[in-house]
Amino acid sequence: MAPAPVLALSLADRQALVPMAAGYLILMSALGFGLRRLYRPRRIPSGAEMWPDRRRAAPPGPGQRAGWTALVRRVAGTVVPGYLLLLAVIVAYYFGVAKVGPGFLEGAVTGTALLLGLAAPVYAALSWLTERRRRSRTRQDRGRAARRRPARSASD
Repeated sequence: MAPAPVLALSLADRQALVPMAAGYLILMSALGFGLRRLYRPRRIPSGAEMWPDRRRAAPPGPGQRAGWTALVRRVAGTVVPGYLLLLAVIVAYYFGVAKVGPGFLEGAVTGTALLLGLAAPVYAALSWLTERRRRSRTRQDRGRAARRRPARSASD
């Protein structure tokens, strides 16, 4: 029986694999840290509520946007910086690691633009559905609270 061949990485593979693995570890660490912070129980003073009361939440102020303009602003504020960050990573990879032809950058820009064009409408639709669902829950909570309150009589 012949021994199994050993997987040997070429220099180009090692030059590409190490930065990609490091970037992956940094990204996953940042995501894990963010999730831990998001779902970690908050330290609250005794007698205080853990979550804010949505019924007491203030409506948007004069400088804040609400409705479609807020949704478009939030989606654009997420998509555009994400696209620019992705392009920065691609350019850094192109100049720092992979010495490939100039067609690589053109393909990377057009490919990520296509990805952006496909993902942004899906993200906008899901954001809209999430906001709509949150608002309907708030209305249902208000309705339940109104039904729970005893009716006031004329003598009160």
